[in-house]
Formats: sequence, structure tokens, C-alpha cells
Amino acid sequence: MKSIIKGILNFSLLVLAISIIIVGFSNPVLAASHNKNSNAGVKNVIVLISDGFGYNHLDATSYYQYGKTGMQVYEKFPIKIGMSTYEVESGPMIYGYDTNSAWSNFEYVKNNATDSASAATAMSTGVKTYNGRIGIDINGNPLTHITQYAELLGKSTGVVTSVQFSHATPAGFVAHNISRNNYTAIAIEMIYNSATDVIMGCGAPDYDDDGKPASKGTNYVGGPATWTDLTDDYSVLGADADGDGIRDRWTVIRDRSAFQVMSIGDTPSRVIGIPKVYTTLQQARSGDGYADPYAVPLTQSVPTLEEMTKAALNILDNNQNGFFLMVEGGAVDWASHANQSGRMIEEQIDFNRAVEAVVDWVQKNSNWGETLVIVTGDHECGYLTGPGSNPTWEPIINNGMGVLPGMQWNSNDHTNSIVPFFAKGDVARLFKSYAEEQDIIRGKYIDNIEIAQVIFSFLK
Repeated sequence: MKSIIKGILNFSLLVLAISIIIVGFSNPVLAASHNKNSNAGVKNVIVLISDGFGYNHLDATSYYQYGKTGMQVYEKFPIKIGMSTYEVESGPMIYGYDTNSAWSNFEYVKNNATDSASAATAMSTGVKTYNGRIGIDINGNPLTHITQYAELLGKSTGVVTSVQFSHATPAGFVAHNISRNNYTAIAIEMIYNSATDVIMGCGAPDYDDDGKPASKGTNYVGGPATWTDLTDDYSVLGADADGDGIRDRWTVIRDRSAFQVMSIGDTPSRVIGIPKVYTTLQQARSGDGYADPYAVPLTQSVPTLEEMTKAALNILDNNQNGFFLMVEGGAVDWASHANQSGRMIEEQIDFNRAVEAVVDWVQKNSNWGETLVIVTGDHECGYLTGPGSNPTWEPIINNGMGVLPGMQWNSNDHTNSIVPFFAKGDVARLFKSYAEEQDIIRGKYIDNIEIAQVIFSFLK
């Protein structure tokens, strides 16, 4: 199968280019957005997604970190609105999000929640789809990702995550598949058939969740043959990423020190980073998963999301045409599914530090005129509230810095709640014009498809 995929690499990329340039774009929304009279092109776009992140996840983490809210660097961004995340409407039933129902019926938001696959697809393509689909619309047609469009404009692209790199969110910005669970095929597409320049995430089959040598399945990394390619000499040929007609080689890094070194100085042009851990950087490690934050020591042999983000930025900024980067704090969702308060806070802090690294990079290496930074979630998970909620909504209780706040989980799954959305950069103001709906508690909000609509409108 791999040889077939390798044989059609250049053809598939050519078809994509022709479909976008001649036919008028793969996505109707891309064509419509591209034709808008918008601002001058932006050089760099960085989207950071805390998977499962809601307003109360933010407040609970801020209370633990700082003893008060409003202290996260992204809370100081000029654009602070909400975002709806609901799954695609199905048949004659109109689901969407109704603010009055959401705040009058405690159970309302437990219905019609998106999953990470359809949410990532919506944010990456501007088109809603059914849960479980990756870059595929409701009719089974492949959609054009922001990353693909950015590559055609000569930009570099990358995806970074704290969970498996073939998992729903990073896959939803690169790959096309009818099911998010087809990890092997998704990984093969990302490695051999995409022009992506940076892929970083977990999935190593030779280590367990504690970063100890083990023998695990290779599905997250594309199967046995792909894993052999990746580890034989720590390099592997991928697609033609720079458009010169020659397939480009990936450099593979695995040790934490390699990620740290990659954040400074000269770098290869294409890098796959697979830390020596199986499913998550930290959340799935052994020990009491319901202990307070950091009560169980962190695994020191794997990089942090912050370190991976710094490395990705240093690789991608080699391109004078700019880049698109998606960074996911994927295990915020995993901890929320399990109602692990302490580990959720650990994961959110790791994500917060990645955002801080991005802001620091912009201030030192770029500027807010040429770079847009977005911070949001793909959906809320766990229905997190303060103690005593249901049927009313009580706030998270601040117990002081370094102390687990008072909190209550009301679900083990995703919800259809409005999530926070923050943006900074000269073009970030465009999101205000898209925020035409009003939540009675959260205020003005956009829908998740409007992330791509806005980006497609100015990415030139």
C-alpha cells in the first residue's frame, strides 16, 4: 500500500493545485472567502487549540496557577469572544446552539456535541461535517485544509500535539479519511502524501505511557513498514514539500534533548518529532490520576508541549514566505473525559506555557502586523462547573494559588457549550465582524467554521 501511495504523491498534489487554481477551490467557502476584499496578506498564522477547553477549565487552571483569573497571556488579547462548536445539522432536524435553551435547561448542552474530528475539520476547512470524519464533508468529498492552501502559497506548515500525531485534531488539519479511527492510513497520508513540514506528537510503539521501553502497536505511526522507515536511520522520504518536483526527506527526532536543541539555531526543513512515549506526554502516566496537580511526578524523559512548540516555530520560520502552525493541548480532553481535575490542570498549564512561547516568539522574531495568533478549544468536555451545580450553574471556587479549586464534573463526554476564543494580530479584528450571534451569558460569538473563513479571506 505504501508503494502505491508513494507513486501518486506528485500526481495528488498536482490535482489539488489544479482543483484550487482552475476549478475554483475545493471548498466553496474558500472560494467565497478568497474573493472578499480583505486586508493584505498575513505572513504567519498560529492556531492553538486546547482540546476539551471551556470557560471553567480556564478559570480552574488560573485559580491554581495564579490565585485569580485574567492572568493568562491570551486573556489580554484584544479579541475575546465565544465560539459555538456544534456538529453539522442533520436532515430536517436543526440542532445548532440555542442560547436560551443552554441557560434554562441544564441538560441541553449534553446533546449535539461535536467530536474532535469534525471540530478540527470545521476549523481547518470552513465546512461542518459528521462526527468522526477527517477532512471529508457529509457527502464523502475531500475538503481543502488551511495547511494545503498555505503550502500552495509557498508557506511552510506544521502540526504539534501532546497526544498521538495521527489523532483527530492534528489529522483534521492535514489528512482526509472517513473515520478518525483509521490511524494507520491517516499517519501514512500525513507522512508520505502531505506537504506538511513539521509533525510532532506521540504514538511511539517502542515505549509505554511512562516513557519506558515497551512493545506497543504501530497503528498510530503508520504501521510496521512506516515505523521501520522512520527509525532505520531517523529519516524518511516524504512528499515534495517545497514544490521543486523532488520528494523531500524528513528528519526524525525523539529524545527530549533533540526537541530542546531544535528550538535554537539552524534546523532541517522537515522534521517529524515522536517523543519516546506511547499515547500522551503526561496525562496517561501511571500513578493516581485523581491526585492533586503534580502530586505524581512528571515523566522527565519526554518534551513538554512548550518545548515542542518552540522547536516547531524555529523550523517553520526558516521560510521567508511565512507559515501556518496548529498546536494542540490534546490531553486536556482526555483528563476531562476521565474527570481528572488535577491532570486537567496540569495539561492546561502545559498548553498555557505553549501559548506564552508563541507570544514570546512573535515579540522577538516577528510582529503583530504580520502574524495572527488564535487560542481556543474545539469543544468543551466534562461539563465542568462549580460545586452544587444542577439545575443552576455555580462558579468554580477559588481556594488559592497552588490549591485545587472547588469544581464539579457533570459529564464524561463532550458538550455543546460555547467555548472561549481569543485572537491577536492586526487582522484579528475581522473576527468581530463575524461575531454576529449573542449568547446571553458569554456575549458575542462566532461559529467554528468561521476560523477558516477568516483565514482564507486574508491568507495570500
